This record gives sequence, structure tokens and C-alpha cells, in this order.
Amino acid sequence: MTTLKVGIASYEEMKARTLAIARGDLKPAGDEPKIWFTSTESFAKVLSNKNRALLATIAATHPLSLQELAASTGRKTSNLSRTLKTMERYGFVQLHRGERGRIRPEVPYQAISLELALSGG
Repeated sequence: MTTLKVGIASYEEMKARTLAIARGDLKPAGDEPKIWFTSTESFAKVLSNKNRALLATIAATHPLSLQELAASTGRKTSNLSRTLKTMERYGFVQLHRGERGRIRPEVPYQAISLELALSGG
């Protein structure tokens, strides 16, 4: 099963981590999160129940266009476009551009795993 690992860290922690990687002081392990959110609230907003259902629909039906996805979900194409662009920034969905501007959404993962440290240690 292909799983995307997500982590939660403050802006300051993410900045320090990025700088440490850039300096060569830190080499991320292969099993560390690839995507980071600044709070559980921001994670929950992007992956709301409605958006998780949307990802499940895309994974199950493999729509060939946003119009096809809109028809199967009852959501407006403009709303889907905004939502999917946000989820694309986090790597939750890939948007493939095809002929005549057609956009085909694809979910590249079968699961998303959240890693949440309870302390800074």
C-alpha cells in the first residue's frame, strides 16, 4: 500500500528543520513525513470529511475530467477546481492536464498517515 506520511510542526520548527537540511546538518530519514502542516486544525481543514470522500471517489472511479467528477459528486466544477488545487499543493492529488484544457484528477496514495509528536523531544 502506498502511504503519504504527514507531520505537524510549528512554522518555527519547519523553518529550523529546512535550514538544517540546507546546511547539511540534517538528512531526513526515508520514513519521515514528506508533507508538513502547522497545526492539526489546518490538516483537518484540508482533509475534512467532505474532502476525504472526494479523494475516495477519485480513487474509486478514476474520472477522466473535472466535469465527470462534478457529475458524480454533485459538486460544482469551480468548487472542485479550487479544492483540488489546494490538495495538489499538499500532494494529496495529482492534476493531469490533457487535451483542450481537460484536467484529470488522480489520487497517488492509498492512505495518508499523520505523525504527531506529543512533545518536542
